[in-house]
Amino acid sequence: MPEAGERQLLLAVQYLSLDPYMRGRMSDAKSYAPSTPIGGVMPGEGVGVVLRANHPGYREGDTVLAPTGWRTHAVVDADGLRKLDLSRFPAQTALGVLGMPGFTAYSGLRVIGQPKPGETVAVAAASGPVGSLVGQLAKHWGARAVGIAGGAEKCRYVTEELGFDTAVDHRAADFPALLAGACPDGINVYFENVGGPVWQAVLPLLNPFARVPVCGLIAQYNATEFGHENLLPATMRAVLTKRLTIRGFINYDFAAEHHADFLREVGEGVASGRFRYREDIVDGLENAPEAFIGMLDGRNFGKLLIRVQSA
Repeated sequence: MPEAGERQLLLAVQYLSLDPYMRGRMSDAKSYAPSTPIGGVMPGEGVGVVLRANHPGYREGDTVLAPTGWRTHAVVDADGLRKLDLSRFPAQTALGVLGMPGFTAYSGLRVIGQPKPGETVAVAAASGPVGSLVGQLAKHWGARAVGIAGGAEKCRYVTEELGFDTAVDHRAADFPALLAGACPDGINVYFENVGGPVWQAVLPLLNPFARVPVCGLIAQYNATEFGHENLLPATMRAVLTKRLTIRGFINYDFAAEHHADFLREVGEGVASGRFRYREDIVDGLENAPEAFIGMLDGRNFGKLLIRVQSA
């Protein structure tokens, strides 16, 4: 068992978040964050209970959100952590709708997407923790929400439970035509989580001055080479002729200015039932690798969490 040093906490991890960005940590390709070395601890956010507190701001039994990594117990620096109020929301929401995925949706749509009332907002991976909130926020802010998801069950969830205006199954043989039919007035904001064939279908539908927040490219994370279809010339031509705004972002780019507003606005929406969410919980840290691989294949349904140990 590790020992907590000065101004550190020893945590027993309850929940571990599994997220697509972790795929990049398994590659030595240059990126915005360092790769995880062979034999290193995979990074990841977790919710943990304080077992030992060497910091005046915490005590044993507190529940915190922390960069625990993939492990059952972790020593973390206490400064800057988020202490969770379990009287308001379940602990695991700090890893989903009220955590990094939720803030990714909120900040990318608010800062880059900037949907206006009556515009069409399309989002890929619409049943996932980011995409599901993107569509609900779009509706909340007066826009029309079109979800793109994999399979009839996920599409039904997006429309019937989350309140999107419509949803399209990207696995359908005629997906491009179905998406065009769902967006008769084109697309003003496309929140990109996937890339690949989905982007190929979206590109012709983008309206002049459309905004594209690029959050993820999960369809390409396991690729070892580019496909035969080179979309760069068509994409760049559309950027020019349609005057598109395409901007990649990492959620913490906007944290200083917008995180407090996110916790307030989305927190109120979750408490009132306006914003709904779904969790896919797998028991046991030993099952994290298989669950992670399944997530990259789209087998999860909702925010994927590992329940490391019960409270």
